[in-house]
Amino acid sequence: MEPLSVVLGAGGFALGLAADRFATRWPEHDEEHPAGRAVDWRTATTAVVGALALGLLPLRFSGDPLAFAVFGAWFVTLVVGLAIDLDQRLLPDELTLPVIPVALLYAVSGANPLVGTELLPAVIAAVAIPAVLFIPSIPFGAGAFGLGDVKLLAGIGLLTGGSRALGGVVFALVVSGVVLLVLLAARRIGRRSYVPFGPFFIVGALWAVLIRA
Repeated sequence: MEPLSVVLGAGGFALGLAADRFATRWPEHDEEHPAGRAVDWRTATTAVVGALALGLLPLRFSGDPLAFAVFGAWFVTLVVGLAIDLDQRLLPDELTLPVIPVALLYAVSGANPLVGTELLPAVIAAVAIPAVLFIPSIPFGAGAFGLGDVKLLAGIGLLTGGSRALGGVVFALVVSGVVLLVLLAARRIGRRSYVPFGPFFIVGALWAVLIRA
C-alpha cells in the first residue's frame, strides 16, 4: 500500500472519530436523540468507514489531482453525514445540497472520470433514483424516506454516473436488507422500528466509487 494511503487512512480514522463526537453536538438535538452520547458502535463504524474511504482514495484516483480533490472533499462530507445520520437519523442540508451544483458543474465540464461523456445518464440517475425511492414512500407518512436521502442520492448520481449510482443503490439496499434481517432475528429492532437508510446509501456510494470495477 502506498505511504499516502496509510497516512490518509489514519487521517480518515481520526476524521471518523471526530465526526462521531461532532454528531453528538450538531445539529441541535431533540428529546428523542439527546446530545452527549457516549462512544459506542457508531463511533467505531464511522472511524472504520472514514479510514477505508480516505485510505483507498489515492489508489483510485492516482494521476488525477482534480478527481482526488473533489472526491476527497466529498468523502469528508459523507463521513460526517454518516456520523450524524447514525446519531440523529438525519442528513443536514449543509452536507448534501452544496454537493449537487458542484457535482453538476464537474460533470458538465467533462473532467469527472466516472461520468466522462455520459452526462445524460448521470442526470437521469440523479433525478430518477431518488424519485423511484421517495414517491412510493409518501403514503407511509413523513420520515418513511427522508428528504435528506433524496438530496444525498441526487449528488451521488451526478458524481458517480448512471450505472455506478444504480449499482451503489442496489448494493446499499442489499446490505440494508441483510442488516435488517439480522437485527430483526436478534430482536434488536421491531417491524415498526425506524432505521435510517442514509448510512447504507453512503456505504453504497463509497463502494461504487472505490471498489466497483
